[in-house]
Amino acid sequence: MKSLNYRKITLNTMQKIALGFLAVILAGAIFLWLPISNQRPIAFVDALFTAVSAVCVTGLVTITPAAQFTAIGKGGLLVLIQIGGLGVIACMVAFFLVIKKRITVKERVTIQQTYNLDTLTGLVQFIRRILWGTFIVEGVGAFFYTFKFVPEMGFLKGVCYSIFHAVSSFCNAGIDILGGSSYMEYVTSPVINFTTMFLIVAGGLGFTVWYDVYKNIKCVMKEKQPARRMVTRLSLHTKIVLCMTAVLLFTGFLAFLVLEYRNPATMGNLNLGEKMLASGFQSVTVRTAGFATVSQSGLTAGSKLVGCILMFVGGSPAGTAGGVKTTTVAMLLLTCVGVIKGKRDTECFGRRIAVSTVRSGIAIICLTFMFWLAGVVMITVLEPGTDFLDIMYEVTSALGTVGLTPDLTPKLCRGSQAVLMVLMYAGRIGPVTMALVFAGRANTAAQLRDLPEKRIMLG
Repeated sequence: MKSLNYRKITLNTMQKIALGFLAVILAGAIFLWLPISNQRPIAFVDALFTAVSAVCVTGLVTITPAAQFTAIGKGGLLVLIQIGGLGVIACMVAFFLVIKKRITVKERVTIQQTYNLDTLTGLVQFIRRILWGTFIVEGVGAFFYTFKFVPEMGFLKGVCYSIFHAVSSFCNAGIDILGGSSYMEYVTSPVINFTTMFLIVAGGLGFTVWYDVYKNIKCVMKEKQPARRMVTRLSLHTKIVLCMTAVLLFTGFLAFLVLEYRNPATMGNLNLGEKMLASGFQSVTVRTAGFATVSQSGLTAGSKLVGCILMFVGGSPAGTAGGVKTTTVAMLLLTCVGVIKGKRDTECFGRRIAVSTVRSGIAIICLTFMFWLAGVVMITVLEPGTDFLDIMYEVTSALGTVGLTPDLTPKLCRGSQAVLMVLMYAGRIGPVTMALVFAGRANTAAQLRDLPEKRIMLG
């Protein structure tokens, strides 16, 4: 029997991403488990759950970070959130840039495949823009947070808390160190609400959208063209992301305002302006962030159902958000419209979307739904007597890397918490990536074969 030659073992990009996240999670769990990170003893399972939630930028926790971790532990938690938000590949490139290591062609291909870019040129500069853009936006958010936290906590603690929550908001993590009630005491604070909403939306739009908008604004200003040219020059991807984000945010705002208007358990006791602020925040945070200014367990059944839909959709690709992504849902809806109108192709803004993209989108939605269904079934079996809608909300929150919970996470048994960890991990790297990790390399011969075409009955 021949011995295994480890030098011949190679990993594809999807496997590198999956293993990279797993390595960071395990290292983070060990760090959060150490006595130096904790004010009181913590079970390793709880440390592991917190690490998974931080790296997968979800926000579900089995303990209260504010009471459990020391300043060192909270600092480590912040690092895990930042790595999870930026992604393992971007952090790896950032480390190479710091130590001035040359980025090889193989590593450039990995970056290209990770961010689904069309070219190998300018990749390092692209990562630099991501890093600088991230730190600038987080810095702006931290600056505005200080207007609230510094007067309440003092200068040093207020600044530290402002930085932590700015990073957590931008990375769509939803983990706070304020206590067990998230942002509920700040439900009427314009500073906290608008700053957090800005950071969540900025992180959820995706880095490629940032760059496209920035590039077109710069070009229009340089060439002194009309402002409308900035819109027409945007890529199809950016147009779809911006349109879908606006529609989903506005729809969610109206839905929560109507459904919770008279609910005393959430926003029924607020005035009209405060209700609008709370509804807007809920619409933003439910997309993938996880902060809460109103009780999630007190939501009406209709609001929880709307929340599940928005959490399943999530944010946009190449950003810090989870879910099946806005572009995937838009593509599926456009395909349905095309079929109804008898069109051969999926069209949008006068452009045709490639068939391969449509197929990939359908696969993403189907695989995500399968993960979601499996999670709901397993936790329903493991948690008899628990409200089914709360289980749906919890599972969707984990898989969409949202982090909102109807106060269910700490009450679940260890088996259910293990299911949530798998869902958070799958949601962060993507169900399709999970499938490709086990599928390995593509079979070129199978891709090129041409089989006889047959029809089957549908509908």
